[in-house]
Amino acid sequence: MNHHHSEQVANLEYSFHLPTRIDFGYGKAAQLGERLAKQGISHVFLVTDKGVQSAGLLSSILESLQSSSVEVQVYTDVEPDPSLDTINQGAHVFLKGAFDCIVAVGGGSAMDTAKGIRVVAKNGGSIGDYAGVNRIPFTPTIPLITIPTTSGTGSEVTIFGVYSDWHHNVKVTVTSPHMAPTLALVDPQLTLSLPAKMTAASGIDALAHGIETFFSLGSSPASDSLAKEAIITVNRHLYRAVTDGGDVEARIGLSHGSLLAGMAFNNGYLGLTHAIGSALSGHCHVPHGVAIGLLLPHVVKFNTVTNPQKAAIIANLMGIQANSMEELAEQASVAVAELVKEIGLPTTLQEVGVLGEQLPSIAKDSFKSGMMKFNPRQPSEKEVETLLQQAFWDSTTIGVI
Repeated sequence: MNHHHSEQVANLEYSFHLPTRIDFGYGKAAQLGERLAKQGISHVFLVTDKGVQSAGLLSSILESLQSSSVEVQVYTDVEPDPSLDTINQGAHVFLKGAFDCIVAVGGGSAMDTAKGIRVVAKNGGSIGDYAGVNRIPFTPTIPLITIPTTSGTGSEVTIFGVYSDWHHNVKVTVTSPHMAPTLALVDPQLTLSLPAKMTAASGIDALAHGIETFFSLGSSPASDSLAKEAIITVNRHLYRAVTDGGDVEARIGLSHGSLLAGMAFNNGYLGLTHAIGSALSGHCHVPHGVAIGLLLPHVVKFNTVTNPQKAAIIANLMGIQANSMEELAEQASVAVAELVKEIGLPTTLQEVGVLGEQLPSIAKDSFKSGMMKFNPRQPSEKEVETLLQQAFWDSTTIGVI
């Protein structure tokens, strides 16, 4: 089944860049103080949110900082889908103290907030000034350590930050190697108390990162390897982690799968699911992972037409067996739709309060996303609208577009 890769190899050229050092391991977060003290760091700006704080996830981290006599200021003014103002205010607070390190503890929102604060503190202005690709002039010298408490966004290793511009109801993405954290300290133990709904939403986001990167026009053999392993790993552990949050093996698997997916999309980029997803969240305040879960089966179906070989591989990685490649390819979107349903995520746009009359403007705004150009099948605005109509009414009978 892999013979079709040969033509790709004939003129093989790609680059791969991962500016972030990764340290993965159960219980590693509790070693933070010791690590920082060794580096001569004495004053930490810790960015997190109130949910993480009230779940008690900071206690082992704060204890370790205290026992290594590292001072810390905990900053919790972080909301889901952080706004441009949130970043700018955070940078203002950060600059008032004499901090020599930023540590982010939380999901994508806390990590993206910390990434933004660090860039604005160094470069001035507002984080919105750097929207787009490679617009940040100076490398922040201050180290940033990301400690994820969800297994989904991959933000701990990416060069992206996503922010909400509520004045224009759009999400803006800042893409630059200067956004990349210095160190990702990935400790699956911190995900044990993540509620089932958030486990499901962040887990489907991780699966989408794997699938979208694998389909992406920016993919390479290096990102493909990471993406394929991410699809296998997330698919194998997601349902288990959702149904039993205390399943340590499933939590470790999910954290690992999410990390691989982040490494993959950092280099291969995403596609239509994330392009529409960002427009959907901008218009309707649908949480990111929920939006992705609603759209992913339909986009897989849409892309299967252009790349049935990759669709067949995805179905295969998700444990589907079939008699022919054609059959296997058709099963990819079904496998994704079934997983979304199994883990209890909403399956239609109606369920999350999206109105039918909002669909045309969501379709239009999806073309504002830089991820759109990496989708293997380039849609018209009408086709995106049709896809949204299907996601609006019914997920179980995924129609052919």
